[in-house]
Amino acid sequence: MMSMTFGVSSSVTLLFDFWDVHGPAGMVLSVIVVFLLTVFYEVLKVWRVWLGNGSKLSQPPSQYASPPACRTDNGSVLESSPSESSLTPIEPRPPAASTRNSWLLHIIQTVLHILQVSLGYMLMLCVMSYNTWIFIGVVAGSVLGYFISFPLLGRV
Repeated sequence: MMSMTFGVSSSVTLLFDFWDVHGPAGMVLSVIVVFLLTVFYEVLKVWRVWLGNGSKLSQPPSQYASPPACRTDNGSVLESSPSESSLTPIEPRPPAASTRNSWLLHIIQTVLHILQVSLGYMLMLCVMSYNTWIFIGVVAGSVLGYFISFPLLGRV
């Protein structure tokens, strides 16, 4: 029966029968592998967002300028309502990429989503081994991956 509490043993089986760790050297190597997989998982999330922002698939085209956000307490209802000038059509966006390119991008996004979900569940199962060292590897990999990759979203 598998233990349901965290332990600090250097003996654990991760994900598959062939990933059976017995000893400190194997544990260090396993923590490094799990750490790198978690960093890759975080980078993969940002990559998918970057690909989505690069295309116009994630945002529906807007034809009109947006109305004012809210009115102040001293303003009347007429002052806060959208005027004709705020409802005039804005310049049309350039034509989207060809249909073939949009399908290719959608297929790439789908494959990356499958990879992200699979990797996420595998990392969850690694944590569910209840080994403290593996848990620390996943958390540290997530922290480093977030620290490295998410500032790149501002540059998209």
